[in-house]
Amino acid sequence: MEFSSSSFFFSPPVGAGAGFALRVTETSHLKAVTMSSQHVRPTEDSISAAKEKTAAEAIPLLYGILEDPSSSSEALKIKELAITDLSDRLREVGRAEELQSLLTKLRPFFSLIPKAKTAKLVRGIIDSVAKIPGTSDLQISLCKEIVQWTRAEKRTFLRQRIEARLAALLMESKEYSEALNLLSGLIKEVRRLDDKLLLVEIDLLESKLHFALRNLPKAKAALTAARTAANAVYVPPAQQGTIDLQSGILHAEEKDYKTAYSYFFEAFEAFNTLGDPQAIYGLKYMLLCKIMVNQAEDVAGIISSPKVGLQYKGPELDAMKAIADAHSKRSLKLFETALQNFKNELDEDPIVHRHLSALYDTLQEQNLCRLIEPFSRVEIAHIAELIELPSRQVEKKLSQMILDKKFAGTLDQGAGCLIIFDDPKTDAIYPATLETISNMEKVVDSLYARSAKIMA
Repeated sequence: MEFSSSSFFFSPPVGAGAGFALRVTETSHLKAVTMSSQHVRPTEDSISAAKEKTAAEAIPLLYGILEDPSSSSEALKIKELAITDLSDRLREVGRAEELQSLLTKLRPFFSLIPKAKTAKLVRGIIDSVAKIPGTSDLQISLCKEIVQWTRAEKRTFLRQRIEARLAALLMESKEYSEALNLLSGLIKEVRRLDDKLLLVEIDLLESKLHFALRNLPKAKAALTAARTAANAVYVPPAQQGTIDLQSGILHAEEKDYKTAYSYFFEAFEAFNTLGDPQAIYGLKYMLLCKIMVNQAEDVAGIISSPKVGLQYKGPELDAMKAIADAHSKRSLKLFETALQNFKNELDEDPIVHRHLSALYDTLQEQNLCRLIEPFSRVEIAHIAELIELPSRQVEKKLSQMILDKKFAGTLDQGAGCLIIFDDPKTDAIYPATLETISNMEKVVDSLYARSAKIMA
């Protein structure tokens, strides 16, 4: 018997001992395969046998368990285990499209089990798809398909969580307008139902979305709403860590690096306790805050501490260490070398990239001011040689600094020189005149008040 998209997944065999064939269309790098297996009685022994086999051997066996027509309570429990194991095995071999088709074929089975178990199985299969690299578009289409099904089946609890997941995927794909439209309706619905835990997740997602759009006031408002909802219900440590991480990011955006550091530290502690991979980002942003407040010398101490040094190693921390070293030495050359050597860790991270760009500009201005201080007239090529940067880049930066009034001077492009003027001295008569006028105003006001009393 061959399955079609509309066939019932757990239909009985045509004849005794008849097998079944399942056609799977896989990604371009996999060939279409046809798997056949006999019905397998849903027992604990059959599940144990599947666990002892390789993925290629276990997948047909697990399909056989699901194909069995038994619908007793014990059989349903075994089939639930088989679905979980099957999704894990399909994830191991990278069959993302087969996981998507599995969800469609399982719909008749979902009508036989409680809605809470259905939600758990559906979300588990989506998680398995998410663990397969390069499946963002497939995840979006899968979530949209499940949302349509949940609307038809009136499964509100599951639909709301899948829509929140879909909004997060749309944000990662930079489909910001679609994600905002989805969240705006979802927030109103969840607030009416007063589902605090889901509301925390949605408000936090909205904060991230507005931050990605550079709308900081709305990002802060959404984060405040998430914190308010979190105070009224128990929030898992991982979720609390995510809230702290977002709080640190927003405070760092406002240049409040000391407060941001404390939030990043709290996030790191939460993720580190859980063994969550996001702990490395909390630590990375902690080090960034140290650098931004001119405490780059503390970076090496934090990285080498027993709690961090024994658990976390890799390019993320090496990148921050290289930046801290360049900042300590006030070396633009070391700074640029670090940016080139750790492009993925620094340039590809939008949060780090934004702050390091500001730090680079500040460092460049400080170096240029220090170099031109002894001169009244100097060649731009000579300054570029001293600072070890291209002449065109140095000329552009000097012109910007002149316009920003960082120093008084002008560029003689014909001669390729920078002419530095003496700092203009402010005539002392102007502030003295302003002070005199201010004192006269006080005298007049005093005389007016006294004359008003006499007239009364």
